[in-house]
Amino acid sequence: MHDPRFDKLAAALVGFSTALKKGDRILIDAFDIPEEMTVALIRAARALGADPLVQVHQARVAREMAREAGAAQYDVIAELELARMQKVDAYVAVRGSHNIAEMSDIPADRMKLVSQKMKPVLDHRVGKTRWCVLRWPSPAMAQQAGMSTEQFEDFYFNVCTLDYARMQPGMAALAAWMMRSDKVEIKGPGTELTFSIKGIPAIPCGGKHNIPDGEVFTAPVRDSVQGVITFNAPTIYQGTPFDAIRLEFKDGKVVNATGNNTKRLNEILDSDAGARYVGEFSFAFNPYILHPMRDILFDEKISGSFHFTPGQAYENADNGNRSQVHWDMVNIQREDYGGGTIHLDGVLVRENGRFVPEELQALNPENLV
Repeated sequence: MHDPRFDKLAAALVGFSTALKKGDRILIDAFDIPEEMTVALIRAARALGADPLVQVHQARVAREMAREAGAAQYDVIAELELARMQKVDAYVAVRGSHNIAEMSDIPADRMKLVSQKMKPVLDHRVGKTRWCVLRWPSPAMAQQAGMSTEQFEDFYFNVCTLDYARMQPGMAALAAWMMRSDKVEIKGPGTELTFSIKGIPAIPCGGKHNIPDGEVFTAPVRDSVQGVITFNAPTIYQGTPFDAIRLEFKDGKVVNATGNNTKRLNEILDSDAGARYVGEFSFAFNPYILHPMRDILFDEKISGSFHFTPGQAYENADNGNRSQVHWDMVNIQREDYGGGTIHLDGVLVRENGRFVPEELQALNPENLV
């Protein structure tokens, strides 16, 4: 039976998020999602006069392709995928999987090879198309979130069809404040960190690239990061789950990294020269997302959190760092997670997850729902 929520979400993705117009081409990447949702996206794109292209993926097939990936094989795959990406104006990926750890047993050198070979495709998509990516709800995601399947589906559609236009004024104010700032000081349990954001753009994100959304990001001046940070949200990267990651920085570089899987953590941070430097710093404030579920598209938007990202910087907030890694690690500063503060140039901007200056209070949860 067709679910009308599919139509509402599809309309938001092709209308608000990717702003399709007549004559545009859009690539729809469907990863283990119901056919009905793919159909809804096709119909929504056509209703705006756009031409949809569709690619269907299966997680187990992707795992097998990566398991013994070869350089020559992925040279061809990357060439073909880049040619297709260069032909489209917009891109929507809806990613569903019954097992978030499907890629966890892929050898590290194979994952590294695939990431390296496919990076030009990712770079073109991020830099040259109007793109939006999101996860699809599943019983596995509900379990991660500690909810029943039905409860999680209701949560998912509420979050993903939030009126993101309401965030725009507060995000603009926060971005302006960040753009005129230099020194950032972050304190909390296990965290005492300083860095500069001087001269680097601050980018508001309100439903245009990721769904769910709700953040303003920039990047630290590459060599400016000093101190230690402990992340209190669990994470997963390249199929491997991590908890209690602690990073020590000197002159911008991670000089010590520990966690529940210290060996694998350091293997990823040793992927290339840029993986031990940070490419993104972001305030997050989605009012509906309160707790981590080891899904970064949700977790990086948690109300009262920030994320700090070893690896590649975005071109539109560029500190010059280059890496095949881009790993958003999340720290939640609400009181129920231990609290914390963020100062910009000595001014208390957020305390225990709530914005303090009057002009930024529009981003506090009660003003977004």
